[in-house]
This record gives sequence, structure tokens and C-alpha cells, in this order.
Amino acid sequence: MLGNTGKIGKNQSFNPWRFTTAPMMDWTDRHCRFFHRLLSRRARLYTEMVTTGAVLHGDRARLLGYDAAEHPVALQLGGSNAAELGQAARVGEDFGYDEINLNAGCPSDRVREGRFGACLMADPNVVAEGVAAMKQAVGVPVTVKCRIGIDDQDAEETLDAFAHAVVAAGADALIVHARKAWLEGLSPRENRDVPPLDYGRVHRLKQRFPGVPIIINGGIGDLSQARGHLDHVDGVMLGRAAYQEPWRLLGVDSDLFGEAAPHASMKAALIALIPYIERERARGTRLSAMTRHLMGAFHAVRGARAFRCHLSERAIEADADARVLRDALALVDEDAPVAATTPVALAV
Repeated sequence: MLGNTGKIGKNQSFNPWRFTTAPMMDWTDRHCRFFHRLLSRRARLYTEMVTTGAVLHGDRARLLGYDAAEHPVALQLGGSNAAELGQAARVGEDFGYDEINLNAGCPSDRVREGRFGACLMADPNVVAEGVAAMKQAVGVPVTVKCRIGIDDQDAEETLDAFAHAVVAAGADALIVHARKAWLEGLSPRENRDVPPLDYGRVHRLKQRFPGVPIIINGGIGDLSQARGHLDHVDGVMLGRAAYQEPWRLLGVDSDLFGEAAPHASMKAALIALIPYIERERARGTRLSAMTRHLMGAFHAVRGARAFRCHLSERAIEADADARVLRDALALVDEDAPVAATTPVALAV
């Protein structure tokens, strides 16, 4: 049982979805996830969406490879063919992923044309068939990430019907972005902000499905908001806030689990990242492919801007190596907060 602090004691059962980071295309690649793991031992990390076709016919080592330190890590699949979803889920389990997640919430045109993502909310039976096939193929949890509805659907009726179908098929948890997706009239970028948030709808879903883990997602900006939601649902998923302001993740283990963070400061975490960067550089990975995820690492401390500028200018050089990060870190004084800051627009 949770107390008023919202923390979990060592003798309490562990909820694997209590805090998660969202799957985000072009952002949550393996380098990003390794970095995030240095900030929290407890956060459950998700891959970018990978289509079933790519898993079954593509370069699996490149698409699915990850570092063992990333655990617990979940693979998000995109697809609608039940047989292919089952096969792809089995491949994911063989790679060692801790969970297989089905994307039923992405509103992009490219995803829609492939008949996966948010458009699947119009046909819950297709999603249910996919979930059943994945459950039959793997022993790890199978989950679904969706919206509260699409276009002109009634969110009260539609979400309950969708949840009933996928839970009956065996889904172990449901992750709900608390916005509708408008497939007609809004761009994918607009769908991230324009449809109004309806957290109460997700809270009510939990009331109607008390035995099903329900994780809330969408517009949650900090751990204080996350703690508030944990009074109503089983877990919270942070997306852009976790990526653009990764310093927030340093508080996850202490604030939400009552445990010490892996590293006492962001600078300590980034020093711990250097051996990984050196290994990846030896394999031919460009430094910028890794450091692009670090731009929001520091907040309201002296040298944060200089840190970002140094990485932006130097990491793109063909021969750039871990020394660039070391030099950038030398510009930061975490013990000297700046008087005022302005929000940083990150280019990713």
C-alpha cells in the first residue's frame, strides 16, 4: 500500500510500470536509453517504435540491439497483422526485451498508411487479435499504448470498449495518452499539443478496470505531477519532459521509490557515460549520435549554455571523441546556480 509520500518501501511489491519513459521516434534510441539508465535504476525504458516488417525482414542487430545495462527495457512494435505481431514479439523476447508493447496511439500519416498506430483504435478487434497472438508467442508482458480515442469517437464509450477488448485478449497493462488523436485535420506535431488533455478520463478507466495496470501519459512535466497521478493510476509515463529535461530523471528513484539515485549529480552521471562513449566510438559510432541526447542535461547552473554550445559545435566533427564531452563538462559548475533562466528550445 502506498502512503501519502507516494513512495514504495523495500518490502512492498514492485510495480514495473510505476514510472516509465515514453517511446519516441528519433529520440529514444539505444544511446538515449543508456544515458537515461544512468539517471534512474527504476525507470522502465521503451524503444522507438519498430515495425513488424522491419523486425522480420530488416537488420535485427541494428534495429533491436541494446546494452544490457538498459534493463528493464521494452520493445514497442508497430503493426496490425496478428501473425506478424506474434513472430516479431518472439524475436523481441529472444533479444531479451522485458516487455513487448503494441503502438495504437501514434497519429503520423506514415504510420496510418501502414495500418498501425492510432488508427487501430477504430478497430479494437484487430488490436485484440494482435495481443492474443503476441501473448501466445511470448512469456514476457504484452502491453498496449493508445489514446483516449480518435476523431469524433466518444471517449467514454470508445476507450472502455477498446480496453475491454485488449484486456480480454490478454494485455498485461494499458498505457493511455490522455488526449484524442485527430487523424483528420491535425498534423502529428499538432496532435501532441492541440487536443485537450483529459486526465480524468484515464483515472476513470482505472476505476472501471481496477485489476488492470493503467499507466497515464501526456503532458506530464515533472515528478510532482507524476506523484499526483499515482493516487489514481498505477503508473506514469513521461515523454518530452524526460527527453528535453533529463535532469528530472535524477529524482525518480528517490522521489517515487524511496531509493538513492545511481549518481548524485548530472555531472557524475555523464562522467559514468564516458566509457560507453569510448566503446561506441571504437565501433565507429559518431559522437554526435550520442551527445545529441545530452543537450538538456543541465538546468539553472553556471555553464549549462556553454556546455550545450561546446557539444553542438565540436561533437559533429568526424574525429570527435570523449574528450569533447570531458571538455564540455569542465565548463559546468553545478554548485553555482544561475540567477535566472529561460526555456531552452532543443533542436533534435
